[in-house]
Parts: sequence; C-alpha cells; structure tokens
Amino acid sequence: MQKENIILLTGGSAGLGKSTAELLMQNGYTVYSASRRLTEEKEDAVSHGKIIALQMDVTDIPSIKRAVARIMEESGRIDVLICNAGNGIAGAIEETSSEECKYQFETNFFGTVNVVHAVLPIMRKQRSGRIITTSSVAGFIPIPYQGFYSASKAAVKIFTQTLSLEMKQFNVQCCCVLPGDAKTDFTQTRKFTQASQSSDSVYTKKREKAVSIMAYDEQNGMQPIEISQAILAQIRKKKMAIVTIPGVKYKVISFLFRLVPNRFLLFVVDKLYS
Repeated sequence: MQKENIILLTGGSAGLGKSTAELLMQNGYTVYSASRRLTEEKEDAVSHGKIIALQMDVTDIPSIKRAVARIMEESGRIDVLICNAGNGIAGAIEETSSEECKYQFETNFFGTVNVVHAVLPIMRKQRSGRIITTSSVAGFIPIPYQGFYSASKAAVKIFTQTLSLEMKQFNVQCCCVLPGDAKTDFTQTRKFTQASQSSDSVYTKKREKAVSIMAYDEQNGMQPIEISQAILAQIRKKKMAIVTIPGVKYKVISFLFRLVPNRFLLFVVDKLYS
C-alpha cells in the first residue's frame, strides 16, 4: 500500500475530476469520488487502485460530514483532498444579480472552504496530509463577462496560499492548481445570467463575441489528462508546489503577465476577447 493512499476528490463525475480519479486509480490510489450524482465505481486489476462513489454536494455541509464520516469509518484516514468541484456563469458584472454572484461563489469558493473545513481536523490530528485546490488561469487574468468566475478562482488561490502558511506546523501541504483552457464539459454547462438573456441588454454583442472565443479556446485547449498528470505529479512529490500551472503555454503566459503593467495586461485581454 502506498504511504498516501486514501484520496477524497470533489467534482468527480465529469471532466477534470473524472479524468483525475481514473488516473489516480490506475496508479494504485483509493479515490473517494464525490459528486452530486454518483460516479461509476471501478477497480484497476493491475494497480489494485479503486474509485469509490460518494454522493456529496459541496454546498451542503451535512452531506459533506456524512461523506467524510464514511471515509473515516471505512479507511480510517484521509491522505489527500482534491477540491475540484466548480461551475461557471457568464454575463456582464452589471447584469449579474447578487443571487447569481452568490451562486458562483457558493460552489467555486465556499464549496472548497466547506470541504477543507471538514477535512482539516483529520489531517491536523494525523499530522500529515495534502490539500490540492483547483483554481484557474482566470484567477490572475481577468476574463470579461466571466468576472465573478475569475473573482471566485482568485479567491481560491489566495485561500490556498494562506492555508499553506497555517497548516505547515501540522505537516499538511497545500497546492493550488491553475489550469488554462481545457476541453471538458465546462463549455456546455456554462450558465448565463438572467439579465444577459434579455433582448434589451446593451452588452449582447460584445458578450456573445467574448463567450464564443472562450468556447473555442476551451474546446481546442488542453486535454483533461494533462492537468490530471500535473496533479498526480504534485501528490508524488516530497514537497508540493504551493501554486502550479499545467502546460508550458500557460506557464509562459503567467510569467509574462507578471512582468507587464496592469494597463497593458487589460489592453491585451480586451483585444483577445473582442
């Protein structure tokens, strides 16, 4: 059995979560794959890794507690937590209601916080553990007409870095993964604000153009397995990176964006989505 064998992964039913669960299973890990709809349970005949389905909603604290209690009852520990559950909502900031803004943050940010809160006492008592959160390149590059998505992912990044400082004394490592555009079902499941669908919207032309460019970039982006491999690499490291960006292209973009003035950065982003 591997030293860090028991993994709780959220958002495991599709896309990056499903890809990551299967890769980890193939490498001998026991993955409790949590999602609102149950995933398929599997076992790898060669590595003896397995995927165990958990029904859990990251916005529902009682369901999180039940899921974590089951893992502890069956396995007695949680070695790695991967917070991957997320969603996207598109619309101009003016056309995003407070309720829609809260909807975006409820899963992407507070969902991560909820699951981390449930697992921290376990890892602290173990004096070991690894927490991996999924942010996005959009967490440091503002994306027009997905402003609250960008904001929620920026919040996840800062949250994870702060958590890393606080949990170091308990030998719990934290890593924030920032994927770029990836070919998943995120494109098809993107929601739109109610006001943005009105025929009276003054943002329609620019919003539709920007979102169509996003959709094209996503469907021609990285394969989920490339990001899953980056996550596996961090789990295997003796010391995880605090922030990691999968893919050479996005590493270069990140480096360049840190060098240029904010005004120029916004000018470039505006041109990319116009």
